[in-house]
This record gives sequence, C-alpha cells and structure tokens, in this order.
Amino acid sequence: MLIAPTIDRLRALRLDAMADAYVAQQHDPSRASLDFDERLAMLVDAEHLCRDNRALTRRLKEAKLRISEASIEAIDYTGKRELDRPTIRRLATSQWVAEHHHILITGKTGVGKTFLACALGQQACRHGYRTIYRRVPRLFEELALARADGSYTTLLARFARVDVLVLDDFAISPLKDAQRQDLLEILEDRDGTRSTIIASQLPREAWHAYLGEPTVADAIVDRIVHRAYPIALSGPSRRNPKHATSGAGETGQ
Repeated sequence: MLIAPTIDRLRALRLDAMADAYVAQQHDPSRASLDFDERLAMLVDAEHLCRDNRALTRRLKEAKLRISEASIEAIDYTGKRELDRPTIRRLATSQWVAEHHHILITGKTGVGKTFLACALGQQACRHGYRTIYRRVPRLFEELALARADGSYTTLLARFARVDVLVLDDFAISPLKDAQRQDLLEILEDRDGTRSTIIASQLPREAWHAYLGEPTVADAIVDRIVHRAYPIALSGPSRRNPKHATSGAGETGQ
C-alpha cells in the first residue's frame, strides 16, 4: 500500500487534517469494516471541520471581544433581569445579521450589557460573520488619530465592511461635533447593509437628546432604532458578589 506517498501528497496540498485522519484510519481496526465512500466522507469531514475551526479562530481574533469567554450558552436568565429566552434563542440563529438588523442593549451599570453584546458577537462569528468590538470612547480616539495620519477613509471602509459592529459604552460621555459626525458616517455606511450591536446605560428614549444637534440626531436615530431588537436589562449589578452567578457563567459588565 502506498500510504506514505499519499500522506505526503495530502500535506503538500495543505490537507493536513485529512492526512492526520487518514493516518488514524490506518491504525483503527474498526475502520476496516467501512466501505470506501464512508472512509472518504470521514476524511473530508475532518478537513472541513479543521478549516471551519481555523476560520472561527481568525474571526474571534479580529473581533477582539472584550469578554472573550462570553457565549450564548453562558447567559444567565435569573435575578429579575427581564431577559426573554425566546428572543435570545431567535437572536442566537444570527438571522438578524442576514437581515441587516441591529440590537440595542440598555440597562444600568453592571447588569451584563457587555457580556450579552459579546455573547451575540461571538455567536455571529460562529455563524461565519466577521465581527469587530469597540468601546465607543476608544473608537472616537481611533478615528481622531486616523483623521490626523490620513487613514480616516480607510478606517471607515473597514467598519463599513464588517458584518457585525459591536459598539459598547455608547453615550457614556458628552459628544463633540466631530464625534457626532464620525458616528453618523459609520452608521450611514452600514445602513441597510450591515448589523450593529449597541450597548448603553442610557435608555433609548434619551438618545436623541444626548446626540444634541437635531438634524444629525434624527439621522443617527433613524438608522439604528427602526430596524433593531431592543433589549432592556434590569436587576441588581452583577459585579456585586451577592448577585454574581456561580461557576463559569456570566458576570458583570
């Protein structure tokens, strides 16, 4: 049997997972009872799974989620959070990304807004969507530096292309005119073509007043509110040890 040359050719073709699976088959007597099509399918499945895992690792690395361990499975529904399970199950399909809808998460500090935003962002990565996380204050700093060094247009284009943009800590400090315009540019580029998750302590009803300048405020609110799933978290702060969950589940943010 020309096993070694076959393995070498698989590796030359960068089919390393298939090569490893092929070697494993040779050392597993139970595989001898399988026909050719079944064994080939197992090899193809091994390579496909390996490539999917590598792609997911790349997407998660690019996303830079603030809470890397956040996941849909770790979301805690206890503690009077008013978090609707059917809604989360529906969002967990990431169909909202395919439909270019948004998610607006509001609530007091410590109720788990960041965790939920990162969990939904991670789920989008699992479904093959590119995701980027940014705290809004840091985002504005990044855009200001890009404007100064001439890479502003390139940076805007990057945010325009990503499937899911997670904007955390929105409305945490007063806006400057340039920041207000930056936010409008980002949301305008994504309007109807991409999805955004926004997490904020400020209730949605107060966003227009926070944004200030009425014309710009109208434009920004119009682009995010009308095609969005609103999630208003409640309950005590999860940073308080009395209310934190046990084990490896969800904590504050």
